[in-house]
Amino acid sequence: MAQEVEGRPLKETLALWTREQARLKARVVVRNTEAWQRDPAFSGLHRVGGVDVSFVKGDSGSACASLVVLSYPELQVLYEDSSMVSLTAPYVSGFLAFREAPFLVDAVQRLQAKEPSLMPQVILVDGNGVLHHQGFGVACHLGVLSDLPCIGVAKKLLQVDGLENNTLHREKIQLLQAGGDYFPLMGSSGAVLGVALKSHDHSTKPLYVSVGHKISLETAVRLTHHCCRFRIPEPVRQADIRSREYIHRTLELPGQAALKAREDPKAQRPKACPKEGSREPTDEAREGPQPRPQDRPESPKAKLPGMVEQGLAVEWNWAP
Repeated sequence: MAQEVEGRPLKETLALWTREQARLKARVVVRNTEAWQRDPAFSGLHRVGGVDVSFVKGDSGSACASLVVLSYPELQVLYEDSSMVSLTAPYVSGFLAFREAPFLVDAVQRLQAKEPSLMPQVILVDGNGVLHHQGFGVACHLGVLSDLPCIGVAKKLLQVDGLENNTLHREKIQLLQAGGDYFPLMGSSGAVLGVALKSHDHSTKPLYVSVGHKISLETAVRLTHHCCRFRIPEPVRQADIRSREYIHRTLELPGQAALKAREDPKAQRPKACPKEGSREPTDEAREGPQPRPQDRPESPKAKLPGMVEQGLAVEWNWAP
């Protein structure tokens, strides 16, 4: 799709993207579809994926797309794929997936071709799912195109459908006491678009979890929490780490590191620039690893309106 719009006028591009977004959105499934999702202990889940796109500082058109697959529940890396990509599609609010998702889909397809036995059973995406302007974020986009269950995990609240990062929202965050506590994000339309999750006992900032595809919100929240050794779920954290390392290796000429070490031990490597406001490495250093969620006593959870055991009926809401 990115290639198809290259060179088109922006108005024509947006019209094309709007039609394609609506077409793909109609295929999103917001309920559990796999047997392991309905098991309280996630029996049968063995592989979880994570994806991330990191940018090169000073070059908004160059980035690294990374896919990792981890064992579950051990959360050990089984597979990684990182590649430098050129982002030719323009950035337009509400249409980020058209800029990034094609490269993530390519990574999934390479895995399918090379190591089909390592295909993830679910992918955690650094971005939003149905918590989105048109109810179709990058986690939905990747899920529909790959036909895999996907979960959107964002570090900042996307303020849509009346959701605001205001005083009331911050007060609710303060009431989250332990890792695993959460509260629903209900928009002005009455639809629950996701949850604010305290993923780690010592984290002061929540994650914003939403359905991407082929999973219920309740299951998405529980699995995200179970994947957290630090504030950020391990699949997403590892994809981020490896994409940054790949940028460093790619931009550093052979022998350059050794030369710089001799000349200036404090010399900096080329920097990987995160998406706006999306990376907070100091959280991990401050928090440290924690006991696995399943080893801790259960904490009270907020009740998600309209939630049933098999999934959550999420109401789609189109922006004017």
